[in-house]
Amino acid sequence: MSNTESSLSDSALSPRFGIVYQPVSAISLYASYISSFTPAQGTFLFGASLQTAFKPERGRQYEIGVKADFSNKLSATLAFYDLTRTNVLVENPSNPNFQIQTGEQNSQGFDLSLGGEILPGWNIFAGYAYTDARITEDTVFKVGSRLPNTADHAFNVWTTYQIQKGDLQGLGFGLGLFFVGSRAGDLDNTYDVPSYLRTDAAIFYNRERFRIGLNFKNLFDVEYFERTYFGGRVGYGQPFTVQGTVSWQF
Repeated sequence: MSNTESSLSDSALSPRFGIVYQPVSAISLYASYISSFTPAQGTFLFGASLQTAFKPERGRQYEIGVKADFSNKLSATLAFYDLTRTNVLVENPSNPNFQIQTGEQNSQGFDLSLGGEILPGWNIFAGYAYTDARITEDTVFKVGSRLPNTADHAFNVWTTYQIQKGDLQGLGFGLGLFFVGSRAGDLDNTYDVPSYLRTDAAIFYNRERFRIGLNFKNLFDVEYFERTYFGGRVGYGQPFTVQGTVSWQF
Protein backbone atom coordinates (compact mmCIF):
# COMPACT_ATOMS: atom_id res chain seq x y z
CA MET A 1 0.00 0.00 0.00
CA SER A 2 1.50 3.36 -1.04
CA ASN A 3 1.81 6.19 1.45
CA THR A 4 -0.60 9.09 0.97
CA GLU A 5 -0.36 12.56 2.45
CA SER A 6 -2.98 15.28 2.63
CA SER A 7 -2.76 18.85 3.92
CA LEU A 8 -5.04 21.84 4.29
CA SER A 9 -4.29 25.46 5.10
CA ASP A 10 -6.96 27.89 6.27
CA SER A 11 -7.35 31.09 8.26
CA ALA A 12 -10.13 33.06 9.89
CA LEU A 13 -10.84 36.09 12.05
CA SER A 14 -12.02 35.12 15.58
CA PRO A 15 -13.34 38.25 17.29
CA ARG A 16 -14.45 38.45 20.93
CA PHE A 17 -16.63 41.17 22.41
CA GLY A 18 -17.99 41.76 25.88
CA ILE A 19 -19.74 44.48 27.85
CA VAL A 20 -20.65 44.89 31.53
CA TYR A 21 -23.16 47.38 32.94
CA GLN A 22 -23.92 48.07 36.61
CA PRO A 23 -27.29 49.81 37.13
CA VAL A 24 -26.62 49.61 40.89
CA SER A 25 -23.53 48.50 42.79
CA ALA A 26 -24.99 45.08 43.70
CA ILE A 27 -26.18 44.16 40.16
CA SER A 28 -24.00 43.57 37.09
CA LEU A 29 -25.45 42.91 33.64
CA TYR A 30 -23.22 41.53 30.93
CA ALA A 31 -23.28 40.32 27.33
CA SER A 32 -20.60 38.69 25.21
CA TYR A 33 -19.91 37.25 21.77
CA ILE A 34 -17.13 34.75 21.08
CA SER A 35 -16.09 33.07 17.84
CA SER A 36 -13.66 30.18 17.57
CA PHE A 37 -11.50 28.62 14.87
CA THR A 38 -9.87 25.32 15.87
CA PRO A 39 -7.77 22.87 13.78
CA ALA A 40 -9.45 19.46 13.62
CA GLN A 41 -7.42 16.47 14.82
CA GLY A 42 -8.68 13.04 13.84
CA THR A 43 -8.33 10.12 11.45
CA PHE A 44 -10.37 9.85 8.27
CA LEU A 45 -10.66 6.95 5.86
CA PHE A 46 -9.16 7.66 2.43
CA GLY A 47 -11.50 6.78 -0.38
CA ALA A 48 -14.56 6.72 1.88
CA SER A 49 -15.77 10.08 0.57
CA LEU A 50 -14.68 13.07 -1.45
CA GLN A 51 -13.15 14.51 1.69
CA THR A 52 -9.37 14.86 1.50
CA ALA A 53 -8.70 16.52 4.86
CA PHE A 54 -10.60 17.75 7.88
CA LYS A 55 -11.65 21.37 7.86
CA PRO A 56 -11.12 23.50 10.98
CA GLU A 57 -13.97 23.52 13.48
CA ARG A 58 -15.76 26.83 13.76
CA GLY A 59 -17.96 28.11 16.54
CA ARG A 60 -19.84 31.16 17.72
CA GLN A 61 -21.40 31.80 21.10
CA TYR A 62 -23.75 34.50 22.39
CA GLU A 63 -24.22 34.94 26.13
CA ILE A 64 -26.12 37.33 28.38
CA GLY A 65 -26.28 37.22 32.14
CA VAL A 66 -26.71 38.95 35.45
CA LYS A 67 -24.70 38.79 38.67
CA ALA A 68 -26.21 39.77 42.02
CA ASP A 69 -24.10 40.43 45.10
CA PHE A 70 -26.20 39.75 48.20
CA SER A 71 -23.25 40.73 50.37
CA ASN A 72 -19.49 41.09 50.02
CA LYS A 73 -19.24 37.31 50.58
CA LEU A 74 -22.30 35.84 48.81
CA SER A 75 -23.34 36.21 45.16
CA ALA A 76 -25.42 34.53 42.46
CA THR A 77 -25.10 34.45 38.67
CA LEU A 78 -27.67 33.64 35.96
CA ALA A 79 -26.47 33.23 32.37
CA PHE A 80 -28.21 32.35 29.10
CA TYR A 81 -26.17 31.18 26.12
CA ASP A 82 -26.42 29.94 22.55
CA LEU A 83 -23.47 28.04 21.03
CA THR A 84 -23.27 26.86 17.41
CA ARG A 85 -20.44 24.66 16.11
CA THR A 86 -19.73 23.50 12.55
CA ASN A 87 -17.31 20.90 11.14
CA VAL A 88 -17.45 18.92 14.40
CA LEU A 89 -15.51 15.64 14.44
CA VAL A 90 -17.65 12.61 15.30
CA GLU A 91 -17.38 8.85 15.00
CA ASN A 92 -17.71 7.43 11.48
CA PRO A 93 -20.92 5.32 11.64
CA SER A 94 -19.49 2.96 9.01
CA ASN A 95 -16.13 2.51 10.75
CA PRO A 96 -15.85 3.50 14.45
CA ASN A 97 -12.03 3.60 14.20
CA PHE A 98 -12.25 6.73 12.05
CA GLN A 99 -13.98 10.11 12.22
CA ILE A 100 -16.09 12.26 9.94
CA GLN A 101 -17.24 15.87 10.16
CA THR A 102 -20.88 16.79 10.66
CA GLY A 103 -22.77 19.83 9.48
CA GLU A 104 -23.89 21.90 12.47
CA GLN A 105 -24.53 21.38 16.19
CA ASN A 106 -26.26 23.80 18.53
CA SER A 107 -26.34 24.02 22.33
CA GLN A 108 -28.49 26.49 24.19
CA GLY A 109 -29.64 26.84 27.76
CA PHE A 110 -28.88 28.59 31.00
CA ASP A 111 -26.73 28.26 34.13
CA LEU A 112 -27.65 29.37 37.63
CA SER A 113 -24.98 29.44 40.33
CA LEU A 114 -24.73 30.54 43.94
CA GLY A 115 -21.54 30.81 45.94
CA GLY A 116 -20.07 32.30 49.06
CA GLU A 117 -20.40 32.44 52.82
CA ILE A 118 -23.93 32.24 54.26
CA LEU A 119 -22.93 32.54 57.91
CA PRO A 120 -19.51 32.74 59.60
CA GLY A 121 -17.77 29.44 58.82
CA TRP A 122 -20.62 28.15 56.60
CA ASN A 123 -19.93 28.22 52.84
CA ILE A 124 -22.00 26.97 49.95
CA PHE A 125 -21.41 26.50 46.23
CA ALA A 126 -24.40 25.38 44.16
CA GLY A 127 -25.32 25.30 40.50
CA TYR A 128 -28.02 24.17 38.09
CA ALA A 129 -27.69 23.91 34.31
CA TYR A 130 -30.26 23.28 31.61
CA THR A 131 -28.85 22.37 28.20
CA ASP A 132 -30.63 21.61 24.93
CA ALA A 133 -27.90 20.28 22.62
CA ARG A 134 -28.89 18.92 19.20
CA ILE A 135 -27.85 18.42 15.59
CA THR A 136 -29.29 21.29 13.56
CA GLU A 137 -27.86 20.56 10.09
CA ASP A 138 -26.46 17.31 8.72
CA THR A 139 -26.55 14.85 5.83
CA VAL A 140 -25.50 11.73 7.81
CA PHE A 141 -27.25 11.96 11.17
CA LYS A 142 -30.86 12.87 11.84
CA VAL A 143 -31.49 16.57 12.39
CA GLY A 144 -32.85 17.11 15.89
CA SER A 145 -30.91 14.24 17.48
CA ARG A 146 -29.53 14.97 20.95
CA LEU A 147 -25.78 15.30 21.31
CA PRO A 148 -24.15 12.48 23.30
CA ASN A 149 -22.78 13.00 26.82
CA THR A 150 -24.86 16.14 27.28
CA ALA A 151 -27.54 16.00 29.97
CA ASP A 152 -30.60 18.20 29.77
CA HIS A 153 -30.39 18.78 33.53
CA ALA A 154 -27.41 18.89 35.88
CA PHE A 155 -27.24 20.02 39.49
CA ASN A 156 -24.56 20.26 42.14
CA VAL A 157 -24.25 21.61 45.66
CA TRP A 158 -21.22 21.59 47.95
CA THR A 159 -21.34 23.00 51.45
CA THR A 160 -18.74 23.19 54.21
CA TYR A 161 -18.78 24.29 57.81
CA GLN A 162 -15.73 25.09 59.91
CA ILE A 163 -15.94 25.55 63.68
CA GLN A 164 -14.98 29.11 64.53
CA LYS A 165 -14.36 29.03 68.29
CA GLY A 166 -13.38 26.76 71.17
CA ASP A 167 -11.11 23.77 71.47
CA LEU A 168 -12.30 22.42 68.09
CA GLN A 169 -11.68 25.65 66.21
CA GLY A 170 -10.44 24.87 62.69
CA LEU A 171 -12.23 21.52 62.41
CA GLY A 172 -14.52 21.39 59.40
CA PHE A 173 -16.88 19.15 57.47
CA GLY A 174 -18.09 19.12 53.88
CA LEU A 175 -20.95 17.45 52.03
CA GLY A 176 -21.86 17.56 48.35
CA LEU A 177 -24.47 16.21 45.95
CA PHE A 178 -23.85 15.92 42.21
CA PHE A 179 -26.72 15.02 39.84
CA VAL A 180 -26.43 14.46 36.10
CA GLY A 181 -29.55 13.62 34.09
CA SER A 182 -29.89 11.00 31.39
CA ARG A 183 -27.89 11.56 28.22
CA ALA A 184 -27.87 10.25 24.67
CA GLY A 185 -25.21 7.61 24.16
CA ASP A 186 -24.49 8.30 20.50
CA LEU A 187 -25.39 10.67 17.67
CA ASP A 188 -27.97 8.22 16.30
CA ASN A 189 -29.67 8.30 19.73
CA THR A 190 -29.91 4.50 19.73
CA TYR A 191 -29.46 4.30 23.53
CA ASP A 192 -29.43 6.51 26.60
CA VAL A 193 -27.00 6.68 29.50
CA PRO A 194 -29.00 6.74 32.76
CA SER A 195 -28.90 9.60 35.23
CA TYR A 196 -26.97 9.39 38.48
CA LEU A 197 -26.65 11.08 41.86
CA ARG A 198 -23.25 11.04 43.56
CA THR A 199 -22.50 12.05 47.12
CA ASP A 200 -19.11 13.37 48.24
CA ALA A 201 -17.95 14.32 51.73
CA ALA A 202 -14.91 15.71 53.50
CA ILE A 203 -13.44 16.29 56.93
CA PHE A 204 -10.57 18.69 57.45
CA TYR A 205 -8.65 20.68 60.02
CA ASN A 206 -7.13 24.13 59.46
CA ARG A 207 -4.82 25.82 61.93
CA GLU A 208 -2.90 28.89 60.84
CA ARG A 209 -0.72 27.67 57.93
CA PHE A 210 -1.34 23.94 58.49
CA ARG A 211 -4.12 21.93 56.84
CA ILE A 212 -4.96 18.22 56.90
CA GLY A 213 -8.00 16.62 55.32
CA LEU A 214 -9.78 13.51 54.09
CA ASN A 215 -11.97 13.61 50.98
CA PHE A 216 -14.56 10.90 50.33
CA LYS A 217 -15.68 10.68 46.72
CA ASN A 218 -18.78 8.65 45.81
CA LEU A 219 -19.51 8.08 49.50
CA PHE A 220 -22.16 5.40 48.92
CA ASP A 221 -20.21 3.64 46.13
CA VAL A 222 -22.91 4.26 43.52
CA GLU A 223 -22.27 2.52 40.20
CA TYR A 224 -22.79 4.93 37.33
CA PHE A 225 -21.64 5.71 33.79
CA GLU A 226 -19.76 8.98 33.51
CA ARG A 227 -19.55 9.22 29.71
CA THR A 228 -19.59 7.31 26.41
CA TYR A 229 -16.83 6.93 23.81
CA PHE A 230 -16.46 6.06 20.14
CA GLY A 231 -17.54 2.54 19.29
CA GLY A 232 -20.38 2.35 21.80
CA ARG A 233 -18.05 2.07 24.80
CA VAL A 234 -19.02 3.56 28.16
CA GLY A 235 -16.81 4.69 31.02
CA TYR A 236 -17.70 3.95 34.63
CA GLY A 237 -17.52 6.72 37.20
CA GLN A 238 -15.00 6.57 40.00
CA PRO A 239 -15.99 4.16 42.81
CA PHE A 240 -15.81 5.02 46.52
CA THR A 241 -12.44 6.69 46.99
CA VAL A 242 -10.67 8.17 49.99
CA GLN A 243 -7.96 10.76 49.45
CA GLY A 244 -5.86 12.30 52.18
CA THR A 245 -4.03 15.62 51.95
CA VAL A 246 -1.55 17.43 54.16
CA SER A 247 -0.28 20.92 53.39
CA TRP A 248 1.75 23.71 54.93
CA GLN A 249 1.58 27.23 53.57
CA PHE A 250 4.85 29.17 53.49
